[in-house]
Amino acid sequence: MKYIALFRGINVGGNRKVEMKKLRVLFESLGFTEVSTYINSGNVIFESNQDPKTVFLAITTGLEKNFDFEIPTLVKTEKEMKKIADAIPSDWQNDPTQRTDIAYLFPDVDSKKTIEELPFKKDFVDVRYVKGAIFWNIKKEDVNKSQLAKLISHKLYKSMTIRNINTARFLAGEKT
Repeated sequence: MKYIALFRGINVGGNRKVEMKKLRVLFESLGFTEVSTYINSGNVIFESNQDPKTVFLAITTGLEKNFDFEIPTLVKTEKEMKKIADAIPSDWQNDPTQRTDIAYLFPDVDSKKTIEELPFKKDFVDVRYVKGAIFWNIKKEDVNKSQLAKLISHKLYKSMTIRNINTARFLAGEKT
């Protein structure tokens, strides 16, 4: 089965550095196959015959042994990633006029009700939920009006890991 591991808060602003090569080697040492990384923000694509819970436990244990800081981790199957990507309207893009992001949710906040708690002005943002993620689209001209930047200081921010639409579609196996 194909899996995607999503890490939160690594290689941001020069902090909590994790080399993608080191992650690849770690995943291979855990017995995973077809291991590859995608961009430096912490995405590992791999295959395993183990069930999702066993895979998650192996990864989190391996990370704890190899790094001196916590790395919040989500593990999704390719099927889960495709379901999320398929829920996003095909005309939602990142281009000169619009921005689309996906917040993959940790289990403690994986609920449609999470949208109600988001700190930005929803008059300017089209935000939707699908199991495992919240995603939004905003006109670039409205980014400041939306107060989207407030998300970074909100309590929910620690329970999600955000990727742009191009990364989300790539990780779901779509050609971007």
